[in-house]
Amino acid sequence: MTFAHNSEEVFAEHLDLFGIEWIYEPTSFPLKWGSGSIKMMFTPDFFIPSLDTYVEITTMNQNLITRKSQKIKKAKKLYPDKNFKLINEKEFYNFLEIDNRDLVQKTIAS
Repeated sequence: MTFAHNSEEVFAEHLDLFGIEWIYEPTSFPLKWGSGSIKMMFTPDFFIPSLDTYVEITTMNQNLITRKSQKIKKAKKLYPDKNFKLINEKEFYNFLEIDNRDLVQKTIAS
């Protein structure tokens, strides 16, 4: 499988290590429409079926965090029945320890 960013591959490897089922970029959510077409889409990096949660991974680049946070906010408003979680590198590396499976699941679910 080809991932868009190395951090996504590392995240997937750790989910596998913890035995957590995941699906890579399974769904795209329209966020903005205009002139009869979709103007903005959001495709979260992962879907975690056991948690019924879509996860977006981001680096510590503030511009990226801001842009992705805005998309998550719009997605939550437009799709209130779906669960979305943005995980930045700081959170990502804090919960990727093998002894922290419960923390992984709590972080993704919160």
